[in-house]
Amino acid sequence: MTQHQRLLIVDFGSQVTQLIARRLRELNVFCEIRPFNKVTDAALRADPPRAVILSGGPASVTEADSPRAPQAVFEIGVPVLGICYGQQTMMQQLGGHVESGHHREFGRAFVQPAEGHRREGLFRGLFETGREEVWMSHGDRVTRLAPGFEVIGTSANAPFAIVGDAARHFYAVQFHPEVHHTPNGRILLENFVRLAGFAGDWTMASYRDEAVAKIRAQVGDRRVICGLSGGVDSSVAAVLIHEAIGDQLTCVFVDHGLLRLNEAEEVVTMFRDHYNIPLIHADESELFLGALEGVSDPEVKRKTIGRLFIDVFQREAARIEGAEFLAQGTLYPDVIESVSFSGGPSVTIKSHHNVGGLPEKMGLKLVEPLRELFKDEVRALGRELGLPDSFIGRHPFPGPGLAIRCPGEITREKLEILRRADAVYIDQIRKHGLYDEIWQAFVAILPVRTVGVMGDGRTYDFACSLRAVTSVDGMTADYYPFTHDFLGETATRIINEVRGINRVMYDITSKPPGTIEME
Repeated sequence: MTQHQRLLIVDFGSQVTQLIARRLRELNVFCEIRPFNKVTDAALRADPPRAVILSGGPASVTEADSPRAPQAVFEIGVPVLGICYGQQTMMQQLGGHVESGHHREFGRAFVQPAEGHRREGLFRGLFETGREEVWMSHGDRVTRLAPGFEVIGTSANAPFAIVGDAARHFYAVQFHPEVHHTPNGRILLENFVRLAGFAGDWTMASYRDEAVAKIRAQVGDRRVICGLSGGVDSSVAAVLIHEAIGDQLTCVFVDHGLLRLNEAEEVVTMFRDHYNIPLIHADESELFLGALEGVSDPEVKRKTIGRLFIDVFQREAARIEGAEFLAQGTLYPDVIESVSFSGGPSVTIKSHHNVGGLPEKMGLKLVEPLRELFKDEVRALGRELGLPDSFIGRHPFPGPGLAIRCPGEITREKLEILRRADAVYIDQIRKHGLYDEIWQAFVAILPVRTVGVMGDGRTYDFACSLRAVTSVDGMTADYYPFTHDFLGETATRIINEVRGINRVMYDITSKPPGTIEME
């Protein structure tokens, strides 16, 4: 197996740490995120990365027991970049000083180059217009540099906005180069990995070859079951595993009757006919819809669907003789350990269902060929494997399906109305060339009927809500700014073409405070 050049991101709990990794992966650099308290001096010395980035975080280095980087980070002789909190702990640990109580900076700011600074090394291509727009988010600030460092850039409220020790290749910035609101942040990160000598050897072509070899070595001549949802992650995992072991793989597609219009048929056709992958299609729509009858609480819906999914999957998988492995489309964000400074559990916004718990329950070992990848990398791998763009580029779809786009009680009538309305809406988005600009778009049927007038008659039909959001990773989102012409045309089509709807609304709630899905 190829040993990729590795960049270590030490995570201090920033909400945007994953963006650092995503930006570096875009530069074909393999990186991993590790919590600050899980990186030891001994591990760093035994297997040093090629470079280290210290992330931002919510703590203050002026407080007792606030997190610190392992001291070995500064002793193993590799380039280090500190970002926001990472800058502050770097300065404090190397002999500088950080204070609270100064002017805070949140949001847009402008960094000026220090007098006499040359645009080279880490800062090649920056300050071309005399200053750089950046995104700040800090209350503390560095007030004295550590020995060996010099000022490279300043902002109105951060006199040490950019600092560096060129001899040791230690650099630190008070702003966040990883976020969209620092327009040239990618240039800075690209310069850093070039300075560290990365060859850019992390590509989907190489990952595909390595993953195939790894799957073959893990599985040997034994059988694998894959829980296929029809979504991008499980589908890419299935095609990749099939490339590695052929008919040793069997996919189980649990059809809960809560999919979009014609979706079940499309999944079955693609996997059975196009890829010739052994597939069990368990159509259990009657079972699921029967169990959901009269249920309106969203958590009960999710848990009911999750419980039945596991029951059906386990029953179907038991019919596959000699299976020893369960394949899942687990992604890197699912396995990154989150950092909590309070020690308490995170608040559960809503539960999700997958095949969690099944490996232990069924005595199976896991095959997770995507666990090192982010979502956009999974799409790139899917294209590398030859999956059609129309499938790879599909918007995310929740495991519980249309159940959570149907607030209140679920009925077959409401699901059929919802499917047809959603199909019209997505057709409109595609027709106007907007599909790839939107992270996720869907229709929700609301649990109310409203009075309308159609022709000369009075109607008393359902209202529906259109939802479309832009996002990078689904953690935050904003509504898509459709024109009024588009919304008017779409509402007219839905009301004219979908019997059962007489009123259409557009949801302009961001996340937070809302969630992307209705439930």
